[in-house]
Amino acid sequence: MSETVVLRVRTAAAPERVRRALTDAAELRAWLTEHAEVDLPDRWRFWGRHTPEGDEPRQVLEHVDDSSLGFRWTVGGEETSVELRWAAEDGGTLVSVSQSHFPGWAEAVAETGVLAWLYTFWTISLANLVDHVEGRPITARIDYTTHEMRVDVVVDAPAEAVGRSLVDPDQYSRWFGAKVDIEPWDGGRFAMGGFDADPDPGRVVGYEPGRRMGIEWDGLVAGWELAESGGRTRLTFVQSGFVEGRPPYGAWAGWLAGLAGLRRFHELPDRRPIWVESDVPGLPEDVLVER
Repeated sequence: MSETVVLRVRTAAAPERVRRALTDAAELRAWLTEHAEVDLPDRWRFWGRHTPEGDEPRQVLEHVDDSSLGFRWTVGGEETSVELRWAAEDGGTLVSVSQSHFPGWAEAVAETGVLAWLYTFWTISLANLVDHVEGRPITARIDYTTHEMRVDVVVDAPAEAVGRSLVDPDQYSRWFGAKVDIEPWDGGRFAMGGFDADPDPGRVVGYEPGRRMGIEWDGLVAGWELAESGGRTRLTFVQSGFVEGRPPYGAWAGWLAGLAGLRRFHELPDRRPIWVESDVPGLPEDVLVER
């Protein structure tokens, strides 16, 4: 049974700035998509390698005004309904996206089809939107046309601090937005939701304090490596071990959204968290929390 997913973020930028980022083709190409075409009020569409099934534009604009934009998007063989909304809140803007035909959390985790990628597609997209309208470089965009899952992210913080936040459960949970338990040693456990909630946790492999660590689940490995230069840290993140021809794009986009949170955790430590409690069918309470 398909349902509707709703995700919400807050930004310090004004509503007018957010609207421009959402309705100008050049702006959309800066944070969301490879290709965009906008001719309001008749046309608003995007496509390219950063978009699920992005070989051609598949959106049909339905409405746009000063606080919302709605469109139909055919993806995964379904004509879904999407609405972006923005409104002033506490000197900034609350932004939300809703999309129908979400397959449910269990199906999304299992990546049963293109629709299962939508949740994390929007999490990395909204994180990049917030950074873009606040004048910060975006973290990364997922490429749905490649099977290579490797990204370099520069964090404006020393490697020692970044490395600690990648193995300390309390810090990890703060930037990632989910409860995480970690045993930082080779063979240690790694569990989203905590050890009590995960009967089959990942296993820590290749751990070198402050330098590198991998997490393995049934042959799938997500790993990071750190290198410091001038007080800044280059974090190289790689996901490997998946079945050839079936790259886990949903999981990869989720990791990229997490890295956006890691950057904000270190670079904007006194800022309010960007994520606001969202409506995701079947989502465990401790997976996406208000940060």
